[in-house]
Amino acid sequence: MKFFIDTANLAQIKEANELGILDGVTTNPSLMAKEGIKGQEAIFNHYKTICEMVNGDISAEVVSTDFKGMVEEGKKLAAIHPNIVVKIPMIKDGVKAIKWFTDNGIRTNCTLVFSAGQAILCAKAGAKYVSPFIGRIDDSGWDGVLLVEQIAKIYSVQGFKTEILAASIRNPNHIIRCAEVGAHVCTSPLDSILGLLKHPLTDIGLAKFLEDAKKL
Repeated sequence: MKFFIDTANLAQIKEANELGILDGVTTNPSLMAKEGIKGQEAIFNHYKTICEMVNGDISAEVVSTDFKGMVEEGKKLAAIHPNIVVKIPMIKDGVKAIKWFTDNGIRTNCTLVFSAGQAILCAKAGAKYVSPFIGRIDDSGWDGVLLVEQIAKIYSVQGFKTEILAASIRNPNHIIRCAEVGAHVCTSPLDSILGLLKHPLTDIGLAKFLEDAKKL
């Protein structure tokens, strides 16, 4: 399973990349706004910087909601760097745009996916990635990881090539469970990635080793 970091913060991207396990980055308008990045030129420059930092796929999201707008915006985003994957919302015109991008050699990430039916449509349109939002499904009282498992089964049975990119990750256990049920990619905040490092028995064992080392 590939590890992506879900942020536009350059310091966090750098820290995750230095771990040696980072495969890519996902962003969205909310994450850009959180970093105070405004205006198309500034946003495009920020994407370029991220692409130069990380040797992997970088999802850059469109803000248009009509077919023509998404295509025009997506073409500009894809021109920033070969690693850019155009992030498209799961709406009717979004599916049409994904098909257009597929036919024209531009990779896409279909975002805001909350059902298996939506995942089937974006796979049929040729999306590179499908992004089911695990945490938001959990918030609604359902189990988001079960959706990942369902999509994985459907894709396997039908032979779809679209990769499942589990998004809206809230904790390290989400990452582990998504890996168990067949997610190809997991994108999460830095805290969730670093949380995989932690276990009290590791801390206790290391403290004991260091204490014994002082006796040598």
